Amino acid sequence: MPHCFPASARHGLFLSVLAALLLGCQPSPITNEDSVSASHENPQSQVTPPAGKTVVYQVFTRLFGNKNTANKPWGTLEENGVGKFADFTDEALLGIKELGTTHIWYTGVPHHAVINDYSAYGISHDDPDVVKGRAGSPYAVKDYYNVNPDLAVDPANRLAEFEALIARTHAHGMKVIIDIVPNHVARNYESLSSPAGVSDFGAHDNTAVIYARDNNFYYVVGESFQVPAADNGYQPLGGQPHPLADGKFEENPAKWTGNGARAARPDANDWYETVKVNYGIKPDGSEDFPALPTGFEQQSVAAHAAFWLDKDVPDSWRKFRDITHYWLDKGVDGFRYDMAEMVPVAFWSYLNSSIKVRNPDAFLLAEVYQPQLYRDYLQLGKMDYLYDKVAFYDSLKAIMQGQGDTADLVSIQADMQDIERHMLHFLENHDEQRIAAPEFAGDADKGKPAMVVSALISRSPTMLYFGQEVGEDGSENMGFGKPSRTTIFDYAGVPAHQRWMNNGAFDGGQLTEKEQTLRDFYRRVLNISADYPAMKGDYYSLHAASLANDSDYSSAQLAFARWTDTQHMIVAANFNATTPVTVELTVPEDLLIKWQLPQGEVALTEHLNRPQTANKMMVNGGTGRIQLTLPPLGSAVYTIDR
Repeated sequence: MPHCFPASARHGLFLSVLAALLLGCQPSPITNEDSVSASHENPQSQVTPPAGKTVVYQVFTRLFGNKNTANKPWGTLEENGVGKFADFTDEALLGIKELGTTHIWYTGVPHHAVINDYSAYGISHDDPDVVKGRAGSPYAVKDYYNVNPDLAVDPANRLAEFEALIARTHAHGMKVIIDIVPNHVARNYESLSSPAGVSDFGAHDNTAVIYARDNNFYYVVGESFQVPAADNGYQPLGGQPHPLADGKFEENPAKWTGNGARAARPDANDWYETVKVNYGIKPDGSEDFPALPTGFEQQSVAAHAAFWLDKDVPDSWRKFRDITHYWLDKGVDGFRYDMAEMVPVAFWSYLNSSIKVRNPDAFLLAEVYQPQLYRDYLQLGKMDYLYDKVAFYDSLKAIMQGQGDTADLVSIQADMQDIERHMLHFLENHDEQRIAAPEFAGDADKGKPAMVVSALISRSPTMLYFGQEVGEDGSENMGFGKPSRTTIFDYAGVPAHQRWMNNGAFDGGQLTEKEQTLRDFYRRVLNISADYPAMKGDYYSLHAASLANDSDYSSAQLAFARWTDTQHMIVAANFNATTPVTVELTVPEDLLIKWQLPQGEVALTEHLNRPQTANKMMVNGGTGRIQLTLPPLGSAVYTIDR
């Protein structure tokens, strides 16, 4: 048997299924959302699917539970504090769950390079010259078979503490997502916890050549790595003394840097703390691995898994397959893949099909920023979801900043109709500016209509970044990086979130009235997204028809319909931040026919605002008309009473 899949008792059924496929018993093509029929023993959560859509709550794990408010720039763990797995108490998880959450993305869990001293636990020191910030980048993973020791009450017991968090999350009816970063690893990758027979990245590389198919890294032969020249006066740790902060890091020969930079001395703006992983792409860009057959984008996950069964693939492919399967066995329910577009599509076919055979319900989310590649990564790469950043998020951001036109969203939604259910929507994440930051919109309330549109316009999952729901502004200047984005590199407290945390009560006891109102708004929007059947149904734009009538409806508003056979919904949002607007929404005849609405008055119930209000649609002469007044930054969500 080729070494594409490890031989174990657990794989007996899996291999039998694939053998049947190879003998011609291949099922009809299925989509990513269909399941592959294969039982498994993995300790996955048994969570009832929502009536509506998936809601992902992203937490930056080391920041979430931190009660310390010192926020000293470049502060140590002792000075600024750090959140722990144990801080996700039952109360905290209930607070997350009440936002409609189905999945928690615990960001920064795999053990990455940090400055704190864990040598007492056998962990080697990390060099500040190749670590960003004092707490380190979560995307410079040092050991894929263990977790960040900062996050444990007892670092020696850190893996068990994370396993307990997985169990608590499942007990509250939510699933667990963690990061996997296949494109690059920390310069000093060193696993202390890998299973027997698993070697470290680069352990068996031939370092005398730039490239070999089964090398894990690329090499700058004959040259040693040099720390980048300082940019704009930058000093590691802000200039604070450290025995290893000497402008040197031993690596001979030098490896290519994570973003693909090939110089022995990368630029300060390169991802110099990481090294690029080799997937069988030669330095000239040609591929050194089997190609997927033409037309394979139409084939099922099971067919993709069967295709790879007898193929010899690069060593890095097998390493990441083993890593993801290890975490599936721990009870992790899915992965967010960092910079997936920098790794070949064929690898994703190999990896994701193997994951889906083990756990058909695994949640696979990828960071891809090139729209022309979206369908390849979904259909050939067998991703479940991609970030909808370059089109949808960027357009929403411009509108929140008073520079965009809501018609752009209508066009994007039309262009995405074949894949819209696979494009995850968000307004904030760890890479993006906080809405409340002066550099973005300067007021968290400006995100309200955007959240209504983002969460309700399509069948895509909805994602919320912790602190967004209470208007966190990301204004702290903690060390590496700039304010407006909550730090991912340094130890810090997150002030508005800490007020909701209320010293560990997680009851919002210290929130201001505005913050409490904002969180309640997010709770209502997200629960509509998670609980209403129309969220899994069809979409119809009411924008052009409503622009054509004689009301004040304009490019600062957006209206659309969502429906299934059992629920009909109409949504309207006002992006004008200063002025209430009285508008008439026009529902065209073809939608009225689809909904089988009679002539005359049709009763509507509003679900977003409190107290709940009623309205009506007048259907006459083949057109439906709804009169309503929207306050500044206000929205309405109606269902039709039957």
